[in-house]
Amino acid sequence: MDVVIWSRIQFAMTAAYHWLFVPLTLGLALVMAVMETLYVVKKDEFWKKTAQFWMKLFAVNFAVGIATGIILEFEFGTNWSNYSWFVGDMFGAPLAIEGILAFFMEATFFAVMFFGWNKVSKKFHLASTWLTGIGATISAYWILVANGWMQNPVGTTFNPDTVRSEMASATAFWEVVSNPVAVSKFFHSVTSGWLTGGIFVVGVSAWYLLRKRHVEFARKSILIGSIVGLVGAGAVMLSGDSSGVHAAEFQPMKLAAAEGLEDGGEGVAFTIVPGIKVPHMLSLLATHDWNGYVPGINDILRGYTDSDGNVVPSVADKMAMGRSALDALATYRANRDSDPELAAAAKQVLEANVQYMGYGHLEKPEDVVPPVGVVFWAFRLMVGLGMLLALVMLLSLIGVWKDKLGKWNWLLWAAIICIPLVYICGQAGWIVAEVGRQPWTIQGLLPVNVAISSLSAGAVKTTFFVFLAVFALFLAIEIRIMIRAIRKGPEVEPENA
Repeated sequence: MDVVIWSRIQFAMTAAYHWLFVPLTLGLALVMAVMETLYVVKKDEFWKKTAQFWMKLFAVNFAVGIATGIILEFEFGTNWSNYSWFVGDMFGAPLAIEGILAFFMEATFFAVMFFGWNKVSKKFHLASTWLTGIGATISAYWILVANGWMQNPVGTTFNPDTVRSEMASATAFWEVVSNPVAVSKFFHSVTSGWLTGGIFVVGVSAWYLLRKRHVEFARKSILIGSIVGLVGAGAVMLSGDSSGVHAAEFQPMKLAAAEGLEDGGEGVAFTIVPGIKVPHMLSLLATHDWNGYVPGINDILRGYTDSDGNVVPSVADKMAMGRSALDALATYRANRDSDPELAAAAKQVLEANVQYMGYGHLEKPEDVVPPVGVVFWAFRLMVGLGMLLALVMLLSLIGVWKDKLGKWNWLLWAAIICIPLVYICGQAGWIVAEVGRQPWTIQGLLPVNVAISSLSAGAVKTTFFVFLAVFALFLAIEIRIMIRAIRKGPEVEPENA
């Protein structure tokens, strides 16, 4: 268990660190593309210099994000080799497409965007800027296809001869690509990046206004940043709604943990904080039905009948069927050459119970319950901060529109404080998504204790602290470079403007 725990800690640390850079990359890509579009359309050098400033910060963030992403993908092979073996045929496909298509696309056009000023035409450079952002967005999609499959494994079948989960046809591939969980996660993650980029731009610009530097640059940057941030906030709310519906359908335990719901039923209330509830709201959010049935933790453990009349077995029954599947798999593999009839009978048992195979690795039913307190409060932190960030974006837009920002110092300080808050909000969202689905690496098929590599706990601990030190160094360097660039400011107007 030490190996399992330390492997999870290391991967969580790497993933959380990587997510510090991805949303800002997605958000700044849109901001600077809009600014450069204004430059090309209006033929105003001000917008060119403005776009170049944000592009400089984008480049620093982009470079560090690439390094952490590569490490993250390598950890699937080093720390989670059993997982990689089990899903390699499926999981490798979207990551390969991401690397070959999306990453090379964004990297190629990034070079033109960053180094091509005055070397290519305005329109070609503008196209390169947009394509860099589009490439980063496409890259996110293929990664989230892989992650979405882990949450809702569709389009694959278990092959007892190879002991792998495989895609059997091109149709299965498109089923994986169009997985509703992946689509929801994509829109939720990308638009949260727009919110992050908007907050970052508004917060940095607010600092200039407080110091009465680059006033016109700051005002116009706040205008663009607040619009991008507001659009992102609205889209995050819409995609969050679909994510909740999908959690209720495919991962009811995650939803129950996020709500701290022990016993479910029809017309279930939503808990804002303990002691304060909104009647029927959870049923409406989870099922889009005022009186929809939502199972609680205890319902899932002992089995229940859903709104459509489908009987969901208890976890104990799923564990029994999972062990039957594992026993049948062992019998099939031991006798497929020597006793075809016995192997065929075992294969039938396996196929009848394969959907619960992962449960056969669990020790007790309560193992399927994630850390409820962590998921419950992470969800409320995510939602509460998200609403606060949207409000600050709205007030920033109103302030710049009515030319009130010079008098609203409290709002400028709030915008600066929102920069770390938007990162906390994003991390809380991923805690809900990933901690909420424990103990599974693949929902229902493969728990974390079976997915790890054959490593010693000491080896994982050593690499954890090495990565921690390297990541901390990278983060410190990036922050220092960014602060230096921000202090220097854009080259768009005199200091006393």
